[in-house]
Amino acid sequence: MASSSATRGIYRSKQVSMPANSLPLLARRCGAWAAEVSLIVASALIPFSVGLYAQSHLPAKSVPLNPVLANVEAAVAKTLIIPMRLPYRQVSPLTNLLWTGALVTPLLVAGGQIYLLAKTGKTLPKRWFGLQVVTAAGDPPGFKRALLREGVGKWGILLGVAYTIWRFSGAVPDLGILTGLAGLMLLADAVSARFNPQRQTFHDRLARTFILDAEGSVPKFQRFDAPRFGQSGASAGLNDEDEDATIAALVLTPETRWRRSGILNWIRQNPGVTLLIVTVTTLGSVLITFVGTQVYIQSQVNWRQGRQQDKETFLQLVNKFAPDQRRGAILAMGTLNQPDAQIQLLTDLLSLETEPQLMDAIGQALVTTGPKALPFLQRLNQSVRNDLESLRYGGNRQERQQVALRLRTTQRAIARILTLYNEQIHAADLSRTNLAQTTSDSTQFTLVLDKTDLSRIQFRGAILTNASFQESRFYGAGEDRLFGTFDDKIADLSGADLKEANFTGALLSQVLMNGTSLIRANLNKANLSRAHLKNANLSSAQLTGANLGQAVLTNASLTGASLGDANLAGANLQRARLSQVKAVGTNFQWANLTQTEWQQADLSGADLRQSNLQNADLSSTRLVGANLAGAQLQSANFRNADLSEADLREAKLAGADFQGVTFVAIVPATPDQFVQAMPAGASSIYLQGVDFSLVKNLNVKQLTYICAQGALHPKCAVSNR
Repeated sequence: MASSSATRGIYRSKQVSMPANSLPLLARRCGAWAAEVSLIVASALIPFSVGLYAQSHLPAKSVPLNPVLANVEAAVAKTLIIPMRLPYRQVSPLTNLLWTGALVTPLLVAGGQIYLLAKTGKTLPKRWFGLQVVTAAGDPPGFKRALLREGVGKWGILLGVAYTIWRFSGAVPDLGILTGLAGLMLLADAVSARFNPQRQTFHDRLARTFILDAEGSVPKFQRFDAPRFGQSGASAGLNDEDEDATIAALVLTPETRWRRSGILNWIRQNPGVTLLIVTVTTLGSVLITFVGTQVYIQSQVNWRQGRQQDKETFLQLVNKFAPDQRRGAILAMGTLNQPDAQIQLLTDLLSLETEPQLMDAIGQALVTTGPKALPFLQRLNQSVRNDLESLRYGGNRQERQQVALRLRTTQRAIARILTLYNEQIHAADLSRTNLAQTTSDSTQFTLVLDKTDLSRIQFRGAILTNASFQESRFYGAGEDRLFGTFDDKIADLSGADLKEANFTGALLSQVLMNGTSLIRANLNKANLSRAHLKNANLSSAQLTGANLGQAVLTNASLTGASLGDANLAGANLQRARLSQVKAVGTNFQWANLTQTEWQQADLSGADLRQSNLQNADLSSTRLVGANLAGAQLQSANFRNADLSEADLREAKLAGADFQGVTFVAIVPATPDQFVQAMPAGASSIYLQGVDFSLVKNLNVKQLTYICAQGALHPKCAVSNR
């Protein structure tokens, strides 16, 4: 079929002369692209950072996080296979406003750049770098071409290809690889312009636009005859400089006509075969529909018959609840397929039962029903707990004993279900459940869930005193079986009472434990990296060898805790209370320790390099051999602290109080007599070059020693003269 002739032309600008000292076109295009991206990122990052500061430093009434923000966070996390990282679910009104702005402003900035590109061919960064986007006719691209160029060509297709490679090549969830792939795709798109006569990238060819050097307004263009096929630029009247300055392209606008489909021609040529195919297809569809309908009807009949039989059996068992038949009927009821009705009846019976043996039978029947009994048991546990609390102020001993037995029955049933059906529990809410240890002979109970996967369980506000969770997992991978992604399973222990609980070797990474009581708990060698322990109470807790890297422990209490050889690198312990802690050899590198309290703590050999100890109270602290190199110690209180052999090189000491500080080990003159005497010839390289100029309360003996070690102080220069 004939098509209309194509219009071919090359357009050259009269104003395309490039200054000799300007950057190459490719470099300026990359610079403009980087500036455009930076503007969009900054428009989101600035309000988000200000909102984060307002949340942390400006106390205000909390409100729920904007649902739009929560939904966007969930969508982004699911797309990029990353955890949901917004640090708060309850935020201040100002933070809500600023974070909403952080979502809206990038859209406004990007929309404004698209508008400028469509109307003038220049975004702000392109104007800065002397670039302009035009069509073959020298006009601005317009909205359609601008959206096609930027939204589809530059970002949609290129990043889509990078994401597809990353998602299905096994590189997830490493965002570094995704960033690298995206950068390679964008770089390849930019470099492709070097191999195009008109210096067009892929997104330029897709939108049929061109980019050129421009100053001021859109230049006027002059049309030249296009060179014939196979004719070089020089023979066509264009030299190399003209060819580099040319921004026009071959413009083809062929008319297209509808062509009749080949299927229709085939049908006209083969009517008999077509009729046979239609007939067979119709009969097959009718047969399949009929068979499927019969199968569905029969399955529904069988299901109704099964349900009716279960109901009849259920009623027969209920009628057998005579005193001599109740135990067997209760145990049989747990095997029926009437979950809601039977579990509700069993829990109601348990709430009224007074005989211990029948209570045990009801508990076993509830265990038989499996994980679906957990919500019923949780509610009954809370109810019985309240009854037991109220009976402390009244009621006789027998009544209190019966209620305590009911509570123990719910506790045992919950523990057995968590143990026996662990793999079948997808999510369970045991918030405010009482699973505390009971030592009474008649109601003895201790929760033991060692080496158990509890990552799907919520224990908010639960009572779990003296429970054993040795080597148990409270953090696990989701359905994608990858750690550090959006669907990770993270237990919530916020506000729980875990006094003297045993978490030896447990995996508690990223677990929520805000406000949790862990007094005297055993957390030796536990993994608490990135855990949230804000306002938690870890007084006298055992944390030897524990990993608390990047954990959040703001306002937490660790008084008297054992932190020997623990890792708290990068942890946030702002305003934490660490009096009398034993932290020998503990790693505090880069930790935020501002306004912390360390009175009488033992930090011998601790690694505090680059940590922030501003305004910290380290009075009477033992810091023998501690590494404080590069630490921020402004306004810290070191009164009566022992800094023997402590490394203070490059530490910032402005305003620190060194009254009574010991810089060198005190040795006795004789074995039976303590005499404060400095060892002869004692020297230390850890004070060389340390600036004590702004330190407070140094006495003459301290000044003499630090000056002898090469420290800096105005009085050192006087003494040297």
